[in-house]
Amino acid sequence: MGRPPASVPTEAELAILRVLWARGPSTVRDVHAALAAARARRPVRDGAPVAGTATRRGTSGYPTVLKILQIMTDKGLVARDERQRTHVYRPARAQRDTQRTLVRQLLDRAFGGAAHQLVLHALDAAKSSPQELAEIRKLLDEVESRPQSPPNPHNPPHTTKGA
Repeated sequence: MGRPPASVPTEAELAILRVLWARGPSTVRDVHAALAAARARRPVRDGAPVAGTATRRGTSGYPTVLKILQIMTDKGLVARDERQRTHVYRPARAQRDTQRTLVRQLLDRAFGGAAHQLVLHALDAAKSSPQELAEIRKLLDEVESRPQSPPNPHNPPHTTKGA
């Protein structure tokens, strides 16, 4: 029997995956050091970390990072190279694949499959730079030039009031 598909990572697991995607294959010590460095660089305002920028406290200790990496190995989120005395971990899936899985889950759970609602909320929630908006426009142009697929009953066309 094959291994079940990789599960959706927790916040702590995502922090570790970000390190592995940025650094490439790494030891527990490397991951721990990178998480500590990220925590030290987080923005502080009025003596407190800015919301949404802190690395989770649970990933701060070396034994905790080791345990999370062991759990991630069992879940299929990372692969472990045991050929050397110091084990080296690497992501089992590309960052883009993991992001796509997370977006699909959010899309289904929070927006009932309505992609336009997700996009509208994402654009409303955070300010986009002119470069990011140009990238979004380019993607929209590419999507519009693709052959039409059958309509998705969970994603009705967006209409404006009075149209």
